[in-house]
Order: sequence, then structure tokens, then C-alpha cells
Amino acid sequence: MIKVILWDIDGTLLNFTKVENYAMKKCFEMFDMGVCTDEMVERYAAVNKKYWERLERGELTKAQILTGRFREFFRGEGLPGENAEAFNKEYQVRLGDKAFFNDNGEELVIKLKAKVKQYAVTNGTLTAQRGKLAKSGLDKLLDGVFISDEIGIEKPNAGFFDYVFCELAKGEDYEKNEILIIGDSLTSDIQGGNNAGILCCWYNPAGNTNTKGLRIDYEIRNLQEVEEIITGMKL
Repeated sequence: MIKVILWDIDGTLLNFTKVENYAMKKCFEMFDMGVCTDEMVERYAAVNKKYWERLERGELTKAQILTGRFREFFRGEGLPGENAEAFNKEYQVRLGDKAFFNDNGEELVIKLKAKVKQYAVTNGTLTAQRGKLAKSGLDKLLDGVFISDEIGIEKPNAGFFDYVFCELAKGEDYEKNEILIIGDSLTSDIQGGNNAGILCCWYNPAGNTNTKGLRIDYEIRNLQEVEEIITGMKL
């Protein structure tokens, strides 16, 4: 029986693509860097994904990826890179300006409150994630929030989840087969769940292929399927 859900935030409960598009365009405007097109945001997103995966593999620090991604992106677009650090700081703030739920996620979290404990587990920066959680209301809806910047360890490292388990045990002892992580990232969420030995639910709306050979206990296209998992109707 599942008693705890560990929710990934970006790309799972919240639509990161939409807020990323908004934040990039807003920052371009604020830094007087001209027009930022949807195509430019897509190119940035590809660079950003590559840098976060390097963080997950322990190849770069958080500080290195936050500015490094913008330096590489600006270089590729023929833009000056000296604004990378200041641009990143403003970008973190702007990411918290808006919140877009996937698949009526807010209603789902509210509905599940009577059935399970729910926590956020995220690698995002403290500034961005606190802003998003407050804007979306998830800071009040969820039972707790675990942000890697506060813990000092990133998903998918087992140490991140060890910290989470220690905090959960202050309220109640849970078996690992009673804890479910739900996330869109194979390399962060599902790999992390595998490392931690808990149940794993891959949120995969695009129908991508599991190319990593990871254990996936549940695969869903829509967040509303989570209710079926909790009630035991989806096996």
C-alpha cells in the first residue's frame, strides 16, 4: 500500500516548458538583448538539459551549470556572455513569477490529501523553487518540500533520499515499498528512485522509450492516472 508520494516539480506537477519560455523572454527584455524567439528558447532548453544531466552525473557543480549553460547558449546565438551570471540570477526569480499545472495537477494533489502524504523532491534552485511553490500554492498543499539546494545533495544521489527518509521517519516509519516517486526524468527521478529502492512512476506524456534500462514500476501519460495507482486499480 502506497502511503507517501514524492513529487518531482518541474516537468511533472508543473509545466516547466511554459514557465521557461516566459522567463527567458522576460529576461531578454529586461537585459535589452533583443527578441527571444520560441526557437531560441528551444535551443536554450537543449543546452540546459545537457548541463543538468552533467550535474546529475557529478561532472559539474550547481554553480558551474547555472552560468555555464547561459554562456554556451549566448555564444551559440552570437550574444555577449558577460551577462551570464546576472542573467541567471534574474532568470531564477522570473521562474517563480508564474505556475502552470500539468493535467489538473492541483486538483489531483488536493484529492489525494486524504489518502497519502505528499512531498516535493526537486533539484531546482532555492530561489526558483520557493517562488514556484508559493505561486502555485503547493507550498501549502503539500506535506513538505525537499530542495537539493537546502539538502546539499542532488537527485539521483542516494544521499538525497537518505535525507528525505530521515525526515519522514520523524513522523512515521515507512517501508520503502510504501513510498512512490513520480517524475518525468529518467536520469534524475527514476534513477534516483532506483538508487533509493523505492517505487518508481515515470510520467511520460510523450510516450518516450526507456533507454536507460531502469526499473519502472508504473508508467503514466496523464497525472490523473496516479489516483488509480494509489487505489490499486492500476497494476
